[in-house]
Parts: sequence; C-alpha cells; structure tokens
Amino acid sequence: MKRVLILCTGNSCRSQMAEGLWNELGRGVWTAESAGSKPSGYVHPLAIEAMREIGLEIAVGRSKSLAEFRDQSFELVITVCDHAKESCPVFPGAKQLLHWPFEDPADATGTDAERLVQFRRVRDQIRERIAAWLRENETQI
Repeated sequence: MKRVLILCTGNSCRSQMAEGLWNELGRGVWTAESAGSKPSGYVHPLAIEAMREIGLEIAVGRSKSLAEFRDQSFELVITVCDHAKESCPVFPGAKQLLHWPFEDPADATGTDAERLVQFRRVRDQIRERIAAWLRENETQI
C-alpha cells in the first residue's frame, strides 16, 4: 500500500477532508494520514458535515500532531496550507513533497449554513485536485 501524509496547521478541516477523500479515491492502492503542525485537538463539525454529505465519515478521526509521523516513510507528503509548508519538517522517507494551498474554510463567517457553503467549496476543490493527481500519476511512485 502506498502512503500519503497530508499536513496543515490545525488538522481540523482541510487535511482531515483530504485524508478522507484520498482514502476513498485511492482505495486499494493508497492509504492516507493527516496531521497538523499545531493540532487543534478536534475535527471541525462543519468539515464532518460536508464530508457526510458525500457519504464519507471523518467524525471518527482525531486531530494529530505531525510528530507522530516524523520517522515514518511516505511516498508522498502534501501541505495544504502555507503555514504548514513553512513549518513542515523534512521527511527523509518521503519520495515526493507537494504544496497544494487551499483556503481555510474555518475562517468563513456568517451562519453555519453560510459557512458550510465554504466547507463544501473547499471539499470539492480538494477532491478535484486529488482525483486529477491520481489520474496523472497512476503509473508513478
């Protein structure tokens, strides 16, 4: 099984959604993990809701520290926010490092319904990016 580690700052929204999406889209070939440089300690409720809408459950996940994964090998390490890219440690076991910045939906304002729109938008952007990468790289790594 190929392994991908997805990093952001809090590991509560973007990286959690990416982990769930990658595990779904890469099923049978890839296994995804996610972590944060400063874990928030929770998975954002609106990220959970946005993922449930497409049939993926991330409520069982937890906000993890990247320290848990420092000595592990990954085919791919992806940062999904600029702060994580800047603070990302070197992963000598990673075959490839990528930076895919996505807007933080946790910064959205308004009612929960209005904020959920932003979570859906970011979820869909992440899904499209993962699917495109998997199509383009299915014979590599």
